[in-house]
Amino acid sequence: MIILLDVITTAAILFVVAAGLLAIFGVLKIINFAHGAWLTVGGYCAVVTTAWGLSPWFALPFAFMVGAALGALTELFIVRPLYRRPLDAILATWGLSIVIGQLITLWFGRDMQMIPNLLSGTIDFFGISYSVYRLFTIVAALVIGLTFAFLLDGTRLGLSARAVIMNETLARALGIDTAKVRLATFMIGTGIAGLAGVLLTPLTSVDPNMGVGWLIGAFMLVMVAGSSFAALAFACLVFGGAQVLVSTFVSPIFGSITVAVLCALVLRVSPKGFARE
Repeated sequence: MIILLDVITTAAILFVVAAGLLAIFGVLKIINFAHGAWLTVGGYCAVVTTAWGLSPWFALPFAFMVGAALGALTELFIVRPLYRRPLDAILATWGLSIVIGQLITLWFGRDMQMIPNLLSGTIDFFGISYSVYRLFTIVAALVIGLTFAFLLDGTRLGLSARAVIMNETLARALGIDTAKVRLATFMIGTGIAGLAGVLLTPLTSVDPNMGVGWLIGAFMLVMVAGSSFAALAFACLVFGGAQVLVSTFVSPIFGSITVAVLCALVLRVSPKGFARE
């Protein structure tokens, strides 16, 4: 039972981490290699709210707003001129991540930061004691997934984003302001990344390199999922489960690279990954 819960909660954590990256990739068709930096920014938003004496829960909306605001500046001044040069956009976002990491180091130093846990303690679950916070990550993943589903299917922005995903040229000809769709999508993606950074703080150290360790796994999951959040959820469950099993029965060291290795193997066999189209 513990292994089953570990599989589900690990999948939830991976989904939360990769969701923002997938949102940007699905519409903009570029990989935001500053994603790890946005996770780090979210972690330090939690540090700041703690220093201000505010509730740790306030860090969630605060990190989303900071991530979205910084994402808007990034899209307008760095990414937008490079849409027709996706390789240059990847290099630009990678360089931006280095700059953000250095700025965080200058401001906060290299030391690990300690912040209060959002939820502490354990709960008796089917006769075993399990972390309340890890169970909460399942709720967080469901909320994020359902929110994206609502945005895509129940809002004008979502319908416009789907049109851009299918055929941007035709969407522009139909009068959709694709520039605004790209900007809004980038802001949502970076805002979710900041939110994910806060959610990661009880599970990892908060330091200037906090997001780096999560970037490769998130990148590989997005490559396998394509532009589908359902495919991303499935990929997180499959590869997250494999990570737990390898970490438990083989070695945590091998477990840490399981997601990236298995995703690479899937892409080698099926270049489209789990995407249906």
